[in-house]
Amino acid sequence: MASDSVIGIRLDSTISSETARVEDRVNARLSRDVLVGGRVAIASGSRLEGVVTLVERGGKFKGRPRLGIAFNTLVLADGTRVSIQTGTIFRDGNSPANHVNAKVGGSALIGAIVGAMIGGKKGAIVGTTAGAAGGAAAVAAGDRAEAVMTSGTQLTARLTAPITVLIERVYDEEGRRD
Repeated sequence: MASDSVIGIRLDSTISSETARVEDRVNARLSRDVLVGGRVAIASGSRLEGVVTLVERGGKFKGRPRLGIAFNTLVLADGTRVSIQTGTIFRDGNSPANHVNAKVGGSALIGAIVGAMIGGKKGAIVGTTAGAAGGAAAVAAGDRAEAVMTSGTQLTARLTAPITVLIERVYDEEGRRD
């Protein structure tokens, strides 16, 4: 199989930017047969073994979480292990910026409304400040955003180096190769 060939895979592991560490093991299976010359070279369900290559934990206020995984071993149905190299597959988590803006802005708005009802214009200013502080405290007390790849996720991996897999030759009844 040539470098830049693409293979469909399905994760057997769940990986999270909150718990994963670089070099943690990752397992997957081929999600469809790999055909070469119209013949099955690698059967669907063959195992892939790899590692986590990147973990970036997002912050509570800024910084998007990110995960990277790559595969280095293909295990064929007969147990044969083939060294492979895939490009890193990345998964980005949600940016906390929108979540932070919504919580702080919403809390400030509620504080302004309640403050205005209780103390007029001066109450609105005090309420806005108190509401924004409360929203920021709620964000700080909450969990960070995370990047997650769940078991069963369908992904595409790209080979970065060619691999060779021997295919059994098949002969017809007259001894000719099919």
